[in-house]
Amino acid sequence: MLSLSLGQYAVYAIVKLWYYLTAPTKLSAQTAHINTDLSDRDPFNLIYNLLALVFDVAPVLLVCFLLWSSAAPHLSRLGIDGRRPFDDAWRGVVLALVIGIPGIGIYLAAKALNVNVTVDAAALGAHWWTVPVLLLSALRAGLQEEIIILGYLFERLDRLGWGRWRIIVAAAILRGSYHLYQGFGAFLGNFLMGMLFGFLYTRTKRVLPFVIAHVVIDAAIFVGYGWAIATFPGLFGAASK
Repeated sequence: MLSLSLGQYAVYAIVKLWYYLTAPTKLSAQTAHINTDLSDRDPFNLIYNLLALVFDVAPVLLVCFLLWSSAAPHLSRLGIDGRRPFDDAWRGVVLALVIGIPGIGIYLAAKALNVNVTVDAAALGAHWWTVPVLLLSALRAGLQEEIIILGYLFERLDRLGWGRWRIIVAAAILRGSYHLYQGFGAFLGNFLMGMLFGFLYTRTKRVLPFVIAHVVIDAAIFVGYGWAIATFPGLFGAASK
């Protein structure tokens, strides 16, 4: 499962970081582009972006199938249900604030220390569909990362007899590793996020608040990136495209 999704991303992220580190330009002067144009023709650009999102979500559907059985509704046991929508929503928003605000500080500090690249979080051009696709990208990331890591990986490692903290640390390392294409600061920030999410998940056993938190964080970053660059150019630095 991981080789089809997040594990594969981790391998590519490590190679990408190697590429950055061996380039003649310092790390903080290089740029990682997220949510990019995939064609120079607008209709195909939209189609390719939508197809990429659909295929990225396919492993999530496979996880849901693997965790589900009519005799034991695992998805419900993991908190993937609609029994407590308001409770899940406010917990997710609070988590987004707790993670998102310090995350900006870690990113800026890592750039200043030259251990992180500049991240262009919304490299899509200006199209009528740009914001909807960015929001769908945030939804994809939330579903993919939290359901596969918290829902699937925790379940499988627990069945293998791994202890609670061993699972939390291993999952946090994986979460940080597939963000290494952004640099060491991104690894640290996402590792800490993974530790907190993993600890809280083992107490609540509900995935949805973490999906909501992840979607809120990424939506704010993807959609708000252009505004942040225009408003605080000295802090974030304009990413070259």
